[in-house]
Amino acid sequence: MDSSAEASSLAQGLRILRLVVDREKRGRQQPGVSQLAAELDMDQGRVSRLAQELCDLGLLERADRGPFLTGPRFFSLAASLNTGWVRAAKPELESLVSALGLRARLSIRDGVRAILLRTSSNDAGLGSFVAPGMVTPVWCTGAGRALLWDHDRSALDQLLHEVNFIGVGGPGAAHSIDEVWDLMARDVPRGYVTSDEEFEHDIVEVAVPVRKTDGAILASLSVLGSRAQMGTDAAGVATVLRGAAERLGSLAAS
Repeated sequence: MDSSAEASSLAQGLRILRLVVDREKRGRQQPGVSQLAAELDMDQGRVSRLAQELCDLGLLERADRGPFLTGPRFFSLAASLNTGWVRAAKPELESLVSALGLRARLSIRDGVRAILLRTSSNDAGLGSFVAPGMVTPVWCTGAGRALLWDHDRSALDQLLHEVNFIGVGGPGAAHSIDEVWDLMARDVPRGYVTSDEEFEHDIVEVAVPVRKTDGAILASLSVLGSRAQMGTDAAGVATVLRGAAERLGSLAAS
């Protein structure tokens, strides 16, 4: 499996879905394949294939080769996410910004991908690629490795055995399962994950898992910034993060 290509396909599919949903919300004319390709600056054949996959999943729908509409599965997924802990995440993220002066993120896992679910208001500027739905590798981000917290070596081997590590991440990224395991073995005993330039240059991330009341990992909560912004007290940052994570986890049904 080429994980980077798979992540790219997912990201492009999410861009297509987001555009269709946005047009529907604004009451604008719904797009066909050519319009989607033009607006997203993507190859028309690729748009056609990805849009059909979204239709097959029920996230989009299309009648008689007409325009694309939001599908029933999208609404059921949106309803399932409209839960107390997700709603509560927004003020928690902003509280982290106020307390720590860093960007804050809530992420979930899909296989070898970490998917950004919510982000703080200071995490995306003009032209930024950061937005809900953004996909990053689970093995070379703090948020991603916090989602792997409960994996033992056997489970980690099974998850990452087909991953292509070459050319992915920043200068501090792991390039093998052994290196990922070494990072996990370093982080778990101290109770938080640190990621130093593992995905982006000069970006340090601290992350913790968010657990449901039954102990299962629900998501990860992380903060990130430059090395100067993060400072030297990662343990103190993690303490603040854990408090927010416990509050969110207590709102999720077991």
